[in-house]
Amino acid sequence: MLRLVDTPSKLELPLFTSTVPAGFPSPADDHIEGKLDLNEHLVRRPAATFFVRASGESMRGAGIFDGDLLIIDRGVSPQPDDIVIAILHGELTVKRLKKSDGQWLLAAENSAYPSLPLIEGDCEIWGVVTHSIRRHCGR
Repeated sequence: MLRLVDTPSKLELPLFTSTVPAGFPSPADDHIEGKLDLNEHLVRRPAATFFVRASGESMRGAGIFDGDLLIIDRGVSPQPDDIVIAILHGELTVKRLKKSDGQWLLAAENSAYPSLPLIEGDCEIWGVVTHSIRRHCGR
């Protein structure tokens, strides 16, 4: 399902000055550095940005897993090695854009999946994946 973004609403959340160690616990600081709006960090061109959930295992090697939320910017010109959203045979797919021996490919990042040759008129690049957000902690 695609969700088009007109103008993202501002949502400022606390940003603490302290870091969180991944080893032994330490007392938390009560110092707030300021407010952080994720839209400012994740969405550069609101009118050209949309979100989609990844499904499947073909992009695991790129750190994109089933259920991840992908942020796509249609205002970015795709370059070789970018991860892109494309329409291939009428369906959306996420793959790495590659050029090999003069042929453009949509390459999976999992050896169990084949690379797909781009045939003019059969594929349209919809945008470049700028961020992937994963839900952790089983929630």
